[in-house]
Amino acid sequence: MPEPEPPERAEGPGGYDPVGPRRHEAVSPTGQGGPMDLALEEAESVEGIEKSAGPTGPGPREKARSLWSDAWHQLRRNPVFIVSSLMILFLVIISIWPQLIASGDPLQCDLSKSQQGSSPGHPFGYDTQGCDVYTRTVYGARASITVGVCATLGAALLGSALGGLAGFFGGWGDALLSRVADIFFGIPVVLGGLVFLSVVTSTTVWPVVGFIVLLGWPQIARIARGSVITAKQNDYVQAARALGAGNGRMMLRHVAPNAVAPVIVVATIALGTYIALEATLSFLGVGLRPPTVSWGIDISNAASQIRNAPHMLLWPAGALSLTVLAFIMLGDAVRDALDPKLR
Repeated sequence: MPEPEPPERAEGPGGYDPVGPRRHEAVSPTGQGGPMDLALEEAESVEGIEKSAGPTGPGPREKARSLWSDAWHQLRRNPVFIVSSLMILFLVIISIWPQLIASGDPLQCDLSKSQQGSSPGHPFGYDTQGCDVYTRTVYGARASITVGVCATLGAALLGSALGGLAGFFGGWGDALLSRVADIFFGIPVVLGGLVFLSVVTSTTVWPVVGFIVLLGWPQIARIARGSVITAKQNDYVQAARALGAGNGRMMLRHVAPNAVAPVIVVATIALGTYIALEATLSFLGVGLRPPTVSWGIDISNAASQIRNAPHMLLWPAGALSLTVLAFIMLGDAVRDALDPKLR
């Protein structure tokens, strides 16, 4: 039996079909400027825009950055961070391998060259004992960087642990830690160093490191305590607690990563302060002691000869100032990057 033909549809004026085109029929403009032509032009323009934009919208969406990735993005474009990082990298390299730029022995002296000025191969001259000032300045970076880094790590770890636990759990432990920290804040640093280190006979850096950690942890503990108290009040911590997360998991997974930024900033700035404190104690004769090579010891030996041989004081003091400045600049750059309100 032959198939029935589809019913014919009536066409309106101008050949316009009110029902619409049959399936598989191409839609073409009428050429008379009617509503059909306008609709086709709008559809073609919209289709062209969609094709040029692609399936994901007007352009590729940028992936959201975390606090640390956003901070690194800011630091890479900060000239203060770049300059200070290069200076610190150079200081760390020469503190580990001073023989890369100094071939002499810092303890080898010649009294016949006492207080002489610069000469070929000895650009910084000689000190009172006839030792090469350049070589001693290069080797002096090792003691200062070691004291600063070790004291900062010790104070940061101890202060973060005590302050974080006190801020997270609160109660009598928090009150006790606050009162103990107040006692340490009341001890003058230089006077405490004179009393504490005057009874120590060791010539290594560890008594100085221990003293700085002893007086440095309360500052970081107070910063860590405040950061933890602020972080534990956030909604995601309360949600984790409502879902049954334990104290250890909340502390390590949710509170600590969001409270560590202020501690890093304070510790970075404090590192330069600790280096200056070591030089001060060594200058007073209670810090590092000979035969250890230190900028503070060299500055102390050159202080009485500043009129006769100013080069003895200029170079170690300049190296100390640049080192402290580099770490303070680094701390300022890190603070600006980790604190969105300062941008």
